[in-house]
Amino acid sequence: MSQALTDLQGVGPRLQERLSELGIHAVEDLLFHLPLRYEDRTHLHAIGAVRPGTRVLIEGEVEHSAIVRGRRSMLVVVLSDGTGRVNLRFFHFRAHQKTQLARGATLRCFGEVRAGYQGLEMVHPSYTRIVPGRETPVADRLTPIYPSAEGLGQNTWIRLTDQALSALSAGKLELEELLPEGMTRNLRLPSLAEAITYIHRPPPDADVTALTERNHPAQHRLAMEELLAHNVSMQRLHRRQRARSAPALPAETESEQKFLSRLPFDLTRAQLRVRDEITSDLSQSHPMQRLVHGDVGSGKTVVAALAALRAMGNGYQVAIMAPTEILAEQHLRVFSEWLLPMGIEPIWLSSKVTGKARTAALEALATDAPIAIGTHALMQEGVAFRRLGLVIVDEQHRFGVHQRMALLEKGSDGSGQPHQLIMTATPIPRTLAMTAYAGLEVSVIDELPAGRKPVTTVAVGNERRGEVIRRVAAACGEERQAYWVCTLIEESDAIQAQAAEAVAQDLRERLDELNIGLVHGRMKAAEKQAVMQDFERGNIHLLVATTVIEVGVDVPNASLMIIENAERLGLAQLHQLRGRVGRGAVQSSCVLLYTAPLGDLARQRLDIMRQTSDGFRIAEKDLELRGPGEVLGTRQTGMLQFRVADLARDAHLLQRIPAVADSLLKHHPEQVDKLIKRWVGDASRFAGV
Repeated sequence: MSQALTDLQGVGPRLQERLSELGIHAVEDLLFHLPLRYEDRTHLHAIGAVRPGTRVLIEGEVEHSAIVRGRRSMLVVVLSDGTGRVNLRFFHFRAHQKTQLARGATLRCFGEVRAGYQGLEMVHPSYTRIVPGRETPVADRLTPIYPSAEGLGQNTWIRLTDQALSALSAGKLELEELLPEGMTRNLRLPSLAEAITYIHRPPPDADVTALTERNHPAQHRLAMEELLAHNVSMQRLHRRQRARSAPALPAETESEQKFLSRLPFDLTRAQLRVRDEITSDLSQSHPMQRLVHGDVGSGKTVVAALAALRAMGNGYQVAIMAPTEILAEQHLRVFSEWLLPMGIEPIWLSSKVTGKARTAALEALATDAPIAIGTHALMQEGVAFRRLGLVIVDEQHRFGVHQRMALLEKGSDGSGQPHQLIMTATPIPRTLAMTAYAGLEVSVIDELPAGRKPVTTVAVGNERRGEVIRRVAAACGEERQAYWVCTLIEESDAIQAQAAEAVAQDLRERLDELNIGLVHGRMKAAEKQAVMQDFERGNIHLLVATTVIEVGVDVPNASLMIIENAERLGLAQLHQLRGRVGRGAVQSSCVLLYTAPLGDLARQRLDIMRQTSDGFRIAEKDLELRGPGEVLGTRQTGMLQFRVADLARDAHLLQRIPAVADSLLKHHPEQVDKLIKRWVGDASRFAGV
């Protein structure tokens, strides 16, 4: 039983259109538009007792009110209750507010208290004028705050959800239970209707702490359903892929043996295990869908090369795709070193390959070129493969699922689909892998090559910059090399390049005995490659760079990494950058250069970096601090944007998901469709559902 939005009072064509843009098409959808947080407006606080950083309800009399002119005019109101004063600042105001908030008016305000130049202040608090002599009770329950869009105020959400909840309690609207009854009973979870009602309108005796920490049984009930929806949507995608045919590649080739015999080291046990898992997949007549993840320097590229040689040896083409030009160029260099002596020349394709070079590359791929390496340019229209048998995607979380599938489609010639190997040097917490990569086979390279030593990490305040520079001079004086990485909050390549150039110039003046190189995103590919080659050959002592060197750079003689403004980076990026050193047998160091004062999150990040070099432990902490969208780099793609669930907090619920997902997919496919529509919505188009 469903209701149209226009059945609700106050919903006309314009509001209906705005709600539709947010994915709300029926009254039931309103009930799944859940509060982001709650505000406690249940009791008044004395102004003299409030502290900066708190969100509180206060009441007082206006002592003074004036429009202050400046670059931006603002209305400033001084409110007092006899225990203290607070300044209310309104940057956006109407003329009538000046009259409404005149001296002598009694106001009840809610907002965040800040420390201002002239004492405590609230910026744009919500407020109500209190009529003298008329009793105005405070709220008897927590006030929900909804995610919104321009033109949709909180009062609108309260009014609409009030009507939707009334329809639910009156039986005019029914929410279908999609979780198996046994699961909710075993976990002692409330019904869906009870959970929805509680979350939208917590009762006066609600457990405030549990709700604000999203740890209430009502939230667990919805989180379980949401996690299940994401799991089944990904599983369905991979089951559909697996149901297609693929070329069976069973024959071990002479080139694989030749390649292994030329390596100057033996594969680790973890590499051998993962190689066997991949070759077993490749021998099947359905597409391999395997994720290989391991720490920086664990040797994923060698394993990928063996898979590529198996495909080429069986007469099929290979495509290797990386998200950035510098990482793709690194793959080109490494694979060329390995393959050219065997008579195999990789084809290079990026957005910067144009004109005759591009035409020649496309012709080669359409005819007999055995392997192509490039960026997202490999997915573009006009790129056609003669016989694509294996797709290798590096750091795939930087591509959307739909992009990865677009490359696979280039190998679908009617006779089958290519095998797919996904690699990432970002260790993925098991809880996240169970959801983001449900349905993929997962291999973990959990062993570093022999002789590698953990990198010693220290955090140093910027006031000790001179000491750090002397340390760089000492390391390079011992014929070692170093990186100095510049980071900025701004996304602009131009601004980052300017900052890196300024740092390089300063270091050249202070370290005039060293040869200092510079790499940033604004340089042409050939320029970057020339500098990197000079660094690899030892001609450059110190490489100043932006975070373009985050992945794919391997210089064993580099033993010192300086990361400037380290407090601005996430854990995954810090770990990736640190992984550029410690690749040789010598003890290596990483200096996290920060600017005080440190916020709490930044301090936690730097502390975990100093405490461990275990990429999986770091990834778990990153998930806890930043959430799945940031860890996977999917915040801009619409993937894994949970409304209720939290993968770190709800790990105990995740253990039950795979078995239930399998059962639903097998026995109740109609439930799967409804679950995905309810929780994944439009994003499900990426999952082929």
